[in-house]
Amino acid sequence: MKLILKKPDTFGALASTLCLVHCFATPFIFIAHTCAAGGCETSPVWWSSLDYFFLIVSFFAVYQSTKNTSKSFMKPLLWLSWFSLFFLIVNEKIQLFSLPEILTYVVALALAALHIYNLKFCQCKTNKCCVNNG
Repeated sequence: MKLILKKPDTFGALASTLCLVHCFATPFIFIAHTCAAGGCETSPVWWSSLDYFFLIVSFFAVYQSTKNTSKSFMKPLLWLSWFSLFFLIVNEKIQLFSLPEILTYVVALALAALHIYNLKFCQCKTNKCCVNNG
């Protein structure tokens, strides 16, 4: 938790990238593994739970990043990306809407890119520059 508080953009970019890898690798892993055993629809609970783990970790990373950014436009962009990723992952689980899976990849990449941009260009050098300085 201290790492998220001290380096939220680094951790957020890492979590978003790992989430993307997880989403991308899932079909290949389970086509090779479970279809050979006779059923393509099942996956272990721990693997499916990684989606929620990444959402929770990325929530705290976005929260900390928005508190410490020096650019006012970053706060809504980070939250929009996070809420979009949240919606897409929950929608995938409950299958409310039929949406292309590529949207999840694009949003996860956007969130990682925003964290990297914020890390590189939007860091406060003093406490006075931060948008949300209380």
